[in-house]
Amino acid sequence: MRVRLLAGAGALLAVIAACGPSGGTGDGAGAGGRTGSGAGRAPGAGPTPGTGPLPPVVDHVPTRDGVVFLTYDDGAERDPRFIDLVRERRLPVSMFLTDSVVGPGYAHFARLRAVGASLQNHTLDHPALRGLPYAGQRAEICGQQRKLTSRFGIRPRLFRPPYGTYDTTTLRAAADCGIETVVLWRVTLEPDGHLTYTHGPHHLNPGDIVSVPSGEAPSLSLAERTERLLGELAERGLRVGRLEDYAGRAARPPAPGEHGPASGPPTAPGGDGSPAQSVSAHR
Repeated sequence: MRVRLLAGAGALLAVIAACGPSGGTGDGAGAGGRTGSGAGRAPGAGPTPGTGPLPPVVDHVPTRDGVVFLTYDDGAERDPRFIDLVRERRLPVSMFLTDSVVGPGYAHFARLRAVGASLQNHTLDHPALRGLPYAGQRAEICGQQRKLTSRFGIRPRLFRPPYGTYDTTTLRAAADCGIETVVLWRVTLEPDGHLTYTHGPHHLNPGDIVSVPSGEAPSLSLAERTERLLGELAERGLRVGRLEDYAGRAARPPAPGEHGPASGPPTAPGGDGSPAQSVSAHR
């Protein structure tokens, strides 16, 4: 009898234990489904960084294909002629959008997406992320992921940090928000239509990522600058490729503590992690 009573008590305790909390994951689940440990954290302690692999950082894509990649930052310029150009030339451009810059202009980018552009993440408010705590960086990146998902039903895979500066915390936050590749640039299309280069040869090469920042009162419209760039591409036998189809190829995750592109430009004097070429304040 005593043996039966003890066995019954043990079974009852097992049922009670199975109904208790499982340990949980805190707030560590990002848009990409990654989770932090979260167990034992005090309420309100904030999200826990995940432990998965960090996304690669690229400023160009190693490829033998005769393609370059056109990327447009912020969303301040909303040139209707640019939509026509993207449609007529079937340009697979990538738009890195900042919510506070786009403001009420999301309808413009819905039209761009309808004619073949892709919409990617450039944070909610365009802060310089390097040095910010994990929770703040995650809020900027995941917040814009949620905005773009809510408005367009998409989950961006690419992220460009404002000003091109980032740290390991940025990469961890990006990974936890579902970002697969962090995108910098080797070439800049300036407001006057000229190209500048952060490093390497001063001409366009296959695999180059071209950044088109939002300019303050540019001398040429967005469509005019893009037309000029397309002319240079044609002269070099190059065409525009879809970055999403190539990003991540042959790219490596940065080692812990790296602050610049994985295989790209040297850091600027002072080691602030930005490309050696001066960077527009509007990126």
